[in-house]
Order: sequence, then C-alpha cells, then structure tokens
Amino acid sequence: MEKKLKLNYKNTFFIGLAFFSILMLWQIYNTYCPLILNELLESKFQNADKLTYIIGIIMAMDNLAALILMPIFGNLSDKTKTKYGKRMPYILIGMLASAIVFPFIAVMYLINNFIGVILFMGLVLTIMQCYRSPAVALMPDITPKPLRSAANGIINLVGYIGAILGGVLAMIFKKSPGESLSMNYLWPFMISSAFMLLAMIILGIKINEPKLLVESKDDVEYGESLCQSLEEIKEDKKLHKNDFINLIIILLSVFFWFMSFNAIETFNSLFCEKILGTSGIHGTFTILLTVSSLVSFVVFSSISNKIGRKWTIFIGLLLMILGFTIIAVGCFTLDVKIVSILIYICTVIIGVGWALININSYPMIVEMANKKNVGKFTGYYYTASMVAQTSTPILVGLIMSFNTNGLKLLYVYAAIMMLIALIVFFFAKERRDIKRKQEKKKFLEKIGDIDD
Repeated sequence: MEKKLKLNYKNTFFIGLAFFSILMLWQIYNTYCPLILNELLESKFQNADKLTYIIGIIMAMDNLAALILMPIFGNLSDKTKTKYGKRMPYILIGMLASAIVFPFIAVMYLINNFIGVILFMGLVLTIMQCYRSPAVALMPDITPKPLRSAANGIINLVGYIGAILGGVLAMIFKKSPGESLSMNYLWPFMISSAFMLLAMIILGIKINEPKLLVESKDDVEYGESLCQSLEEIKEDKKLHKNDFINLIIILLSVFFWFMSFNAIETFNSLFCEKILGTSGIHGTFTILLTVSSLVSFVVFSSISNKIGRKWTIFIGLLLMILGFTIIAVGCFTLDVKIVSILIYICTVIIGVGWALININSYPMIVEMANKKNVGKFTGYYYTASMVAQTSTPILVGLIMSFNTNGLKLLYVYAAIMMLIALIVFFFAKERRDIKRKQEKKKFLEKIGDIDD
C-alpha cells in the first residue's frame, strides 16, 4: 500500500530562518558594498569610472574563500556528530559570528579605511559560507525526496522575506547627493545584524535536529524509494554514469545562470545610480523582484509535480531571458525615464522566472544523493554557483570598464549568460520524461503488434 507523505510546514518555516538571515545580509552586502567601494575609489582616483573592474575583482575575491569552504563544510557536516545534531552547531555559530562582524564593513567605510572594508567583506562572506551548506542540507535531511521542491519553496519564501527587508532598508537609508562617508550607510548593517540575532535565537529554540531526524526517519527512507534519479541510488556505490552526466549538465547550467544573475546582484545598485540617476531605484527593484518571487513560491510550488522540475526550470529561464533582454534593448533605444518604468515591469517577470528556477534546481541535485551524503551534493551545487559568483564580477567588470557603453552592457551580459544556461539545461534529463518515452515506445510497439 502506498504511503502518503506530508510536509511539516512549521518545521520547514523555522529552518528557513537561516535563509532569512543569509538573503537579508546578502541583499545589504550587494546593495551597499559596490557603492562604498566606488565612493572610496572616487576619493582616491580621478578616473574611477574606468575602474569598475576593480570593484568586480574585490567582490569576486570574497567569494573565492567561499568556493573553497562550502564543499568542505558541507562534507564536514555530513560526518559531524554532536548532541545538538550535525548541522545546527555550524548554523548557530555561523549566524552569531556573521551578526557580530557584519557592521564592521560600514565602520571601516566611515573611517575611510579602504583596506579595512575589503578585509571585513571577505571575513563576513567566509563566515557565512561556512554555515550555508549545512543550512541548506538540513532541509533534505528531514524531508522525503518527493516533498523537497515544496519544502524548498517555503524556505525560499522565508528567505526572500529577509531580502525584502534588505530592499526596504536600501530604500530608506540612502546617501544625499554630494555627501561623502554617510552615516546612512551604517544603519542597514546594524539593523540587519539585529534581525539576524533574533532569527538565530528563534531557530535555536524551535529546531531540535536530533529529534526531527528520529521523527522523520521512516518518511525519509520511504522517500528514497520514490527517488526521481535516472538510476537507483545506493549508499555504498558511486553515482551511475547516466546520473553523473546529468549532474554535470545541471551543475553547468547552475554555473551559467548564476553568472547571469550575480552580475545583476553585484552591479545593479551602481547601474541604477550611474545610468538611471539614483541608487534608490535598486531598492524598489529588489522589493519587486523579491515579492514577485515570493508570490511565485506560493502559486507555483506544485507546478513541478505536474510538468516536472526540468520544464519548470526551463520556463523560468525563458522568463529571465525575456526580462533581461527587454531592459538591455531599452538601455540603448529608450529615454532613461522610460527605462526606469520598464525595469519595474521586467523585474516582476525576472522574479517569477528566478523563483521557478530556485524552487527546483537544488532538489534536482540532491535527488541524486543518498541520505548519508546530502551535504556533499549540497557542496556541489554551491561550488558551481560560487565559481560563477567568483568569475562573473571580474568578467563583466572588465567588459564594462573597457567599453564605451560601460554599465549599459550589464543587462546584455546577463541575457547572454542566461541564454547559454538555457541551451545547456535543455540536455538535462528527468526520470518522468524517460518513463513517458518508454511508455510511448511500448504503446507504439503494441499498435504495431495489432497491425500485424
């Protein structure tokens, strides 16, 4: 008799608090750090507009440590055994350390210490990435495979509330024209750290990892039998060749869509300030992007059950390409005021697309993991994304610095990278598609037998 699996929404919501803090800090970081670096460069060099690539290099170097640390800590948490669980110690200690260190980026800016800003940027991201893999791996530890897309949608929903908060702070705390070393750049860092501490306390009180592992053991084991990998997954054997090839294709796709999206994350606040006339537009952009993603997490959380994860992601990629392309064309053909309006409309399209991708991409990766190496496969996913986030600020920064169109090329670059992701991902396979082909083949064979 088939067992009915039920998602624990309450526990999934509380696990999402880790992502609330990550996306909130990430939003503040990506909004203010390029502006801070640009201001400090302008105070030291006359041709700062030709030094955009330096900002890209600095933003990328911070991710280099994360690229090394995320797979290590994902794998390490797989093997950790404490009375508090194997993931929670990393999550709680990481959240605490991040909250303490984060405001020092703004402090270094206020004392005009360029090197200090860079060092604390690197330290914050290093700490965050040490607990990001364990935080991501906690959900599949206690969630059966068929329910992971829905659970991932809830976690992203909670996380994006943090991103909305970051966007609101970016709209409120802006630098006045001509102002330097603005105190308004300190408050977002302080407020987000306070929220992070609150999220850490609630998470620590509400989530008892060892207890949840015991309670969900039977459901997780039953979920293994419903796995959607191409071949059977066994704990004591390597990944089957077909699944390995599929894993590589999906990871390449992840790489290219993060090459696209992170370019916007890194430079959009600067794009809004220099091309559209005010960095405040970036705050509205963030809120629209996040709200449209949040609504999509709710509305489209079960769409993958109907059309499959692959085709859900494929639709998301198409929407992202559409949104980026319209903005890119507008930058070269339309008035700035019209582009400012257009960017809001396209942001909603981009937000829906990004949600469809995010809900399903990580579950497709851990579908190929067994219950003992989820952290390892989580590390694969974030290695692909972090390689992209290390490479793309440098690449797009160089392209914009040594081209007369400068920041206008940002959305052109994003559209091209997303198109490459779409082409690569087209070759990914899903078991449900293979089953349909097999059933169709058998049906045609039966028809052939009848005709004979």
